[in-house]
Amino acid sequence: MRIALLNDSFPPVLDGVSNVVINYAHVLTAHGYAVMVGVPDYPDVHDDYPFPVLRYRSLDTTKLVGYRAGYPFSASAIAQLRDFRPDIIHSHCPIASNLLARTLRESTGAPVVFTYHTKFDIDIRTAVRGELLQNELIKTLVRNIQASDEVWAVSRGAGENLRSIGYEGDCIVMENGVDMPQGRAEEALIRQVEEQCGLTPDETVFLFAGRLRWYKGIRLIVEGLARAMGDGANFRMIFVGDGSDRQVIEALCRETGLMPRCVFAGAVYDRELLRAYYSRADLFLFPSTFDTNGIVVREAAACGLGALLVRGSCAAEGVTDGRNALLMEENADALYEKALYACAHREEMRAIGRNAQQELYISWETAVLRGAARYQTVIDRCREHPTPRRRDLFPLVADWVGIVNRTREISRQVVDLLR
Repeated sequence: MRIALLNDSFPPVLDGVSNVVINYAHVLTAHGYAVMVGVPDYPDVHDDYPFPVLRYRSLDTTKLVGYRAGYPFSASAIAQLRDFRPDIIHSHCPIASNLLARTLRESTGAPVVFTYHTKFDIDIRTAVRGELLQNELIKTLVRNIQASDEVWAVSRGAGENLRSIGYEGDCIVMENGVDMPQGRAEEALIRQVEEQCGLTPDETVFLFAGRLRWYKGIRLIVEGLARAMGDGANFRMIFVGDGSDRQVIEALCRETGLMPRCVFAGAVYDRELLRAYYSRADLFLFPSTFDTNGIVVREAAACGLGALLVRGSCAAEGVTDGRNALLMEENADALYEKALYACAHREEMRAIGRNAQQELYISWETAVLRGAARYQTVIDRCREHPTPRRRDLFPLVADWVGIVNRTREISRQVVDLLR
């Protein structure tokens, strides 16, 4: 089987979805599949992978969405991907990458599988001003997804979100895995984390890892822990990661008086060092209702660390309160109460972490090989029941061009008003 993996984010951008694509490519290659990864070009990037990476023409949209957007109608990219002769095309981004996937399908006949990773409607409403334009972009996104031969979601909640924005087709849950082995990090690295963060054995250590954005529930962490500190709780809070809201998050920590208890470690790219952070902590705080899967929760579980999650969130799917995680309502008072409980029951937190390690962990090899088996099902089905594609591709391109033009016109009007 020959597999083309397409996504808009890829190193040097490191995020959850780029991590998914890298692990799919590594595992599939290790198991004898032929893989080509197609991603937008970045300046001065050198790819050193055991699989080919096709970099194609891109636009700099990093200030808007955090990564570059590929030009999905690049003739050279389509030609090189066509020459690869994929049996299946797996897209992980619902806009540019899925347009490229559909364009490639026109010339190869290979079916398109699309994975819905994140709540893109929230990303659009955050990045784009104007409700009319937001709604148009979301409709275009949904039409693009709808045209795939099969749609996967990384969790049940992700699938529900996709349907809530207008998607009407079938959706299969295909969970992501974790690239960390089960077990604690090396003790020397754990000691290094303790020294860098100034930790003492009597302190309960809370940890957050991920992008520093408000929609991750970080305000609940700061406000809840500030109240717990006021009641005499003995803890340290470590934030691992970076993001556009970091400065205002730090400002809130100073405003609430929490900053002396906080460590902002920045982005940690060394996976073994990240394991050491997980291994040293007593409880992973992840009160996010934005995330659709929460790979970091499984990473924490791999290292024997339980998580505090919002009841009913996607990240909390499959967990049992008090056994392999703690669940809370989505408010700062609830986080305050759970933080006090964790500080007073550290041994119970360790037991929850051990259960999480045994019951929540899923390796990338397991996850990807499930996906590979499903690829074959999609290929067989599409060979038995081929359908014409060209009829739905070009109207979508026209829609997309129209939205781009409207966006430009709105921008010009704004500039004229400011003159």
